[in-house]
Amino acid sequence: MKTVKLGKTGLIVSKNGFGALPIQRISKKNAVYLLQKAFYNGINYFDTARAYSDSEEKIGAAFSYIRDKIIISTKTAAQNADEFWKDLEQSLKNLQTNYIDIYQFHNPSFCPKPGDKSGLYDAMLEAKKQGKIRFIGITNHRMTVAKEAISSKLYDTLQFPFSYLGGESDIEIVNLCKENNMGFIAMKALSGGLITDSAAAYAYLSQFNHVAPIWGIQRENELDEFLSYNDNPPIFTDNMKKQIEHDRKELSGDFCRGCGYCMPCPAGIQINDCARMSLLLRRAPKDDYLTKEWQEEMKKIEGCLHCNNCMSKCPYKLNTPELLKKNYEDYKTFL
Repeated sequence: MKTVKLGKTGLIVSKNGFGALPIQRISKKNAVYLLQKAFYNGINYFDTARAYSDSEEKIGAAFSYIRDKIIISTKTAAQNADEFWKDLEQSLKNLQTNYIDIYQFHNPSFCPKPGDKSGLYDAMLEAKKQGKIRFIGITNHRMTVAKEAISSKLYDTLQFPFSYLGGESDIEIVNLCKENNMGFIAMKALSGGLITDSAAAYAYLSQFNHVAPIWGIQRENELDEFLSYNDNPPIFTDNMKKQIEHDRKELSGDFCRGCGYCMPCPAGIQINDCARMSLLLRRAPKDDYLTKEWQEEMKKIEGCLHCNNCMSKCPYKLNTPELLKKNYEDYKTFL
């Protein structure tokens, strides 16, 4: 099993981290089975969030008896100190533990700092003093916030989108973390499902020995795929380089990464999937997206209010209403 040292934390995590957002979509029984199978096959790092409905509870059910053998990170989207403490206590209860290894601010629009009006960082420091958290992390999709977090030297880890579809600015963030001995946790290494070759994705990230990818896992065959890389890690080949060049060309320009920070939509549109439907239809089994349920979801685009809330929240500055319109027209041609 390849491992990664998470910067100044000194934590040694498995190169294949388990992203636990998708397990909220499956039964508790199936989730516990997947989580325990992952652990017994060498995965020791599990990432979740208070916002992922019952994901924390499932991790607690799977690992309460071997808590000291795993590393858990979770997140709070709290906007003030009162919300912070409420989230932290709920997460500790759900995870059936008395401490969290890495507690992360969940995609804040600013970089929390000591003494600011939010009180968030001061609450984080107090939680650490109380022994309820070990290390302080931050997750983000915004380049400016990520850079500020690194330069502040207030954070032990940064969780940021990183895949072979990223550009030089993303690599700059990765390198800055290494220079500052800050743990780098790579989310969306498959770019929200747009990258379909996990071997190429894994091999690309392996070039950065301080990067710890977390893979969103929902099905056993997905877990098996990543477990197979423990003994036989993919090598970055010339064919993979060609595939990456092809994917970058195909996906260049304005495309939705599916991060979901445009949500919720006042018109009820599932923006983070509907705005990239054209790509999903072509890069995944299309029948999954042509069901009656998905037809109803896509039809909601007709009720777009053009309030532009989604545009203002998009970290990639996309013209979301226009993307929705284009994807809906394309979707109808498949029907």
